Amino acid sequence: CILGTHHEKGAQTFWSVVNRLPLSGNAVLCWKFCHVFHKLLRDGHPNVLKDSMRYKNELSDMSRMWGHLSEGYGQLCSIYLKLLRTKMEFHTKNPRFPGNLQMSDRQLDEAGENDVNNFFQLTVEMFDYLECELNLFQTVFSSLDMSRSVSVTAAGQCRLAPLIQVILDCSHLYDYTVKLLFKLHSCLPADTLQGHRDRFLEQFRKLKDLFYRSSNLQYFKRLIQIPQLPENPPNFLRASALSEHISPVVVIPAEASSPDSEPITDLVEMDTASQSLFDNKFDDIFGSSFSSDPFNFNSQNGMNKDDKDRLIEQLYGEIAALKEELENFKAESARGSVQLRGRASELEAELAEQRHLKQQAQDESEFLRAELEELKKQREDTKKAQRSLTEIERRAQANEQRYSKLKEKYSELVQNHADLLRKNAEVTKQVTVARQAQGDVEQEKKELEDSFQRVSEQAQRKSQEQAEVLDTLKRELAASRQELQVLQGTLDSSTQAGAEQGARIAGLEQERDRLSQAAEQHGEEMAALQAELQQLRDTLGREQESSRMELETLQTQLRDKESGEQALRQRLAEEQLALLRGTAHEAERMVQDALGRLEDPAHIGCTGSADCLLSRTLAASECVERLWEAHGKYLLDGAALGSLLPCLALFAHLISDTLLHGSATSHVAPMEPADRLLEACRQCGSEAISYLSALQDPGTVEGAACSPVTACLRRISAIAEELRPRGLDVKQEELGDLVDKEMAATAAAIETASARIEEMLSKARAGDTGVKLEVNERILGSCTGLMQAIHILVLASKDLQREIVESGRGAASPKEFYAKNSRWTEGLISASKAVGWGATVMVDAADLVVQGKGTFEELMVCSREIAASTAQLVAASKVKADKDSANLCKLQQASRGVNQATAGVVASTKAGRSQVEEKDSMDFSSMTLTQIKRQEMDSQVRVLELENQLQKERQKLGELRKKHYELAGVAEGWEEDGEW
Repeated sequence: CILGTHHEKGAQTFWSVVNRLPLSGNAVLCWKFCHVFHKLLRDGHPNVLKDSMRYKNELSDMSRMWGHLSEGYGQLCSIYLKLLRTKMEFHTKNPRFPGNLQMSDRQLDEAGENDVNNFFQLTVEMFDYLECELNLFQTVFSSLDMSRSVSVTAAGQCRLAPLIQVILDCSHLYDYTVKLLFKLHSCLPADTLQGHRDRFLEQFRKLKDLFYRSSNLQYFKRLIQIPQLPENPPNFLRASALSEHISPVVVIPAEASSPDSEPITDLVEMDTASQSLFDNKFDDIFGSSFSSDPFNFNSQNGMNKDDKDRLIEQLYGEIAALKEELENFKAESARGSVQLRGRASELEAELAEQRHLKQQAQDESEFLRAELEELKKQREDTKKAQRSLTEIERRAQANEQRYSKLKEKYSELVQNHADLLRKNAEVTKQVTVARQAQGDVEQEKKELEDSFQRVSEQAQRKSQEQAEVLDTLKRELAASRQELQVLQGTLDSSTQAGAEQGARIAGLEQERDRLSQAAEQHGEEMAALQAELQQLRDTLGREQESSRMELETLQTQLRDKESGEQALRQRLAEEQLALLRGTAHEAERMVQDALGRLEDPAHIGCTGSADCLLSRTLAASECVERLWEAHGKYLLDGAALGSLLPCLALFAHLISDTLLHGSATSHVAPMEPADRLLEACRQCGSEAISYLSALQDPGTVEGAACSPVTACLRRISAIAEELRPRGLDVKQEELGDLVDKEMAATAAAIETASARIEEMLSKARAGDTGVKLEVNERILGSCTGLMQAIHILVLASKDLQREIVESGRGAASPKEFYAKNSRWTEGLISASKAVGWGATVMVDAADLVVQGKGTFEELMVCSREIAASTAQLVAASKVKADKDSANLCKLQQASRGVNQATAGVVASTKAGRSQVEEKDSMDFSSMTLTQIKRQEMDSQVRVLELENQLQKERQKLGELRKKHYELAGVAEGWEEDGEW
C-alpha cells in the first residue's frame, strides 16, 4: 500500500478499496485498517493526507459507533479512530510537520515562525496529540491480561502491533514538547506556563510508565528498541537544563526472520507463476504500467535471453556489494551502539555515585542534627542535676543548722548540770551543820545527799531537758534550799523544830522520788537525741560525699558536651560556608553562560521586545533588593543562610534572563541604542560575576555590594524605555473613548454601505435586463450578504471586548483598562478603521461594476481586503479572551460567516465575468486566413504587453507592500529613527 501511494502520488485507490470493506461490521478488520492507515499517514506519499481529509467525518461517525461497545475491540477501534482523526487535523494545521514527525531543530523553529504565540499554540496542539496517543496506549494495556504471556499469543500480538507506530510518534512528540517548553520559558514568565508544566508532568509520568512496561514485553524486544525516559522530568525553570536533555531515539533493528525483510535473492528467484499473479493483483489495484514503465527494457529495446542473464548477473553483483555495504554499516552501527551504551552506563554510574554522595550528605546532616538534639537534651538533664544538687546543699545546710541548735541545747543542759552540782554541794554543807545540831537530822541529811547524788548521776545521762522541766527543778531546788535554811535556823530553837524538820524531810523524800523519775525520763530523751544526732551526722556525711562525686561527674560531662557542641558549631559554620561557595559558584556559572550566549552566532536570530525586557529588568531589580537584605541578615547572623541561598539562585536566573532579553532586544533596535544596550548588559554581567566571586571568599563577604549591579539594571531600563514603541499620538486616557468611537464609526460605515447596495440593487432592477440584470443582482446580493456578516462580526466583537474589559479591569474603570493595555487598544482601533474603510471601498467598486465603469477584479480584491481586515479585528479581539468564552465562540462563528460571504462575492463575481465574456465572445466565421493571422499577431503583441505590465505591477505591488510595512512599523514603534 505504501509503494502504491508513492506510485500514484495519492491514496485514491486505497480508499476505493477500503470503501468496499465491512469496517462497521467487523471490529478486528477495522482495527487492522487503522493500523495500515496509520502506517500510510507516517510513511506514505504526502498527498495521502489530502486525499484522506474528505473521509474525516466518516471516520468520526465510525468512532462514535464503535464507542458504544464496552468490551472487545470496540473501545480500541473507537480510540484508534479518534487518534487518526487528531493526527490528520494536526498535520493539516501544521503542514511543515511530515507524517513521520521527523524534523531538525531548525525546521522546528521555522514551524513556529519565530513567534511566541505560534509556539504556545503549537505546544497545546502537541499536548492534545500526545494525549490521544497515551489514551490508546493505556487502553490496549488495560485490555490485556498482563499476568499471562500475552505478547507471544496471536491475539495479544494483534493488539500490540499498532503500538509500534504509537511509540514512534510519542518519542518525537515528547522531544519536541520539551524543546518548545524551554523556548517558551525563555520568552514568557514562569507563572504563565504553570498549566503547561502541570500537563507535561502528567504526560511524562504516563509515557515513562508505558515505555517501561512495553520494554519488558517479549514481543517488542525483537522488533523495536524502546528508549527509557530520565528518572526526573526536565527543570524548565533552569535554562541550562536544555543542554542536559537527550532526545529519545527509537531503534528498529534489522530482522532476518521477518517476512517484511526477506533477502533480495529470494525475490529474484520467485516462482514465475506467483510473480505473474502478484503483477496481476498490482495492476488490478494500481493500474497497468507495462507500457509506461521506464524500467521495462524488454518492450523498449527487444532484449534477448543473453542480455537478461547478463543483467541478472550484474544485479546479483550489485546485490552482493550492497549486502557487504549493509553488513559494514550494521557493524559500524553495532560498534556505535556499544560505545553509546558504554557511555550511557558510565553516565548512569556517575549519576548513581552523585546520588550516593548526596544521600551520604543527607544522612550525615541528619546524624549531626540528631547529635545536636541529644546534646540539647543532655544539657537540660545537666541543668536538672544542678538544680537537684542545689536542693541537696540546701537540705545539708538545714541539717547543719539543726545540728547547731541541738549542740547549743546540749551545752545548756551541761551548764545546768554544773549549776545543780554546785547547788548540791551547798545543800551538803547545810545538811552537815544540821547533823551537828541533831543526830536524826544528820541521818536524813545523808539520805538526802544520797538522793542528791543519784539525781546528779541521772542528770549526767540526760540528752535533752525541756525548758519547763528545768524551771520546775530550779523552783523545787530553791524551795528545798529555803526549807533547809529554815530547818537550820530552827534546830537550835527547840526539839519540836526537829520534828517539823523530820516531817519536812519526809516531804523532801517524796519530792526526791519525783525528781528521780523526772531525771530518768530526761536521760532517756537525751540518749534518743544523741542517737538521732549521730545518725544525722552519718547521713549528712554520705550525702555530702555523694553530692561531691556527682557534681564532679556532671562538671566533667558538661565540659565534654561544651567541647563537642563547639566542634559541631565549627563544623556547621564550615558546611554553611561551603554551601554558600557552591551556590555562588553555580550562580556565577549561570551568569557566565548568559554572557557567553551574547556572543553566540546562533543567538543572533533571537529577537525580543522592549516591554518584555522592562519586565525582566524590574523583576531583577526587586530580586537584587531582596538579595541585599538577605546578605545583611547573613552578616549579622550566620544562621540566616537559608534566606540568602534562594535569593542567590533567583538572582542568577533573573540576571541571566535579563542579559538574554537585552541581547534579543538589541537585535531589532537601531545601531546606537543596540550598542549601548549590549555594553550595559555586558557590564551588568561582569558586576554580577564580581559580586558572586566576592561571596565565595570569606575575607570579602562583608565588602561585597550589589549597588553596581543595580546601577547597570537602571541603565538597561532607561535604554529599554527609549526603545519602547511610540504608539498612536493619543493620550492614554483618551484610548477608551477612541475605541468606542472607532467601533461606532465602523458600524455606521457598514450600515451606510448596506443602504447603498440596496439602492444600487433597486436601480439595477429598474434599468437593466437580461444577463446584465442577472449578473448585477447576483453580485449585489452577495455584497449584501457580506455586509450583513460583517455587521454580525462587529457586534460579536463589541460583546467580546466588553467581556474582556469587565473580566480584566478589576476595580479600575474601562478607560483605565484600555490605557493599561494600550498596545492591544491600538490594535483594536487600527482593525476597526480598516474594516470601515474596506466596506466603503467595496461599495464604491460594486457601484462602478454595476454601472459598467469598473472591473470584476477590483471588486474581488476589495472583498478579499475587507475579509483580511475583519480577520485582523477578530485576532485583535480574541487575543485577551478566555478560550471557553461563549462570546469568543460567537465571534469565531461570525468570522467563518464573513469568510463564506467573501467566498460568495468572489464566486458570484467570477460567474458574472464568465457570463459577460461568453456574451462578448468573438465570431471568427467571416474572417479570412490573413485576417486571422493578423489578429493572432496582434494578440501576441497584446499578450507580451500585458505580461510586461504584469511584471511591472508586481514590482510596484512589492514596493507598495514594503513601504506599507515601513509606515506601519513607524506607527507601531517597530523601528527607531528609520534605521535597524
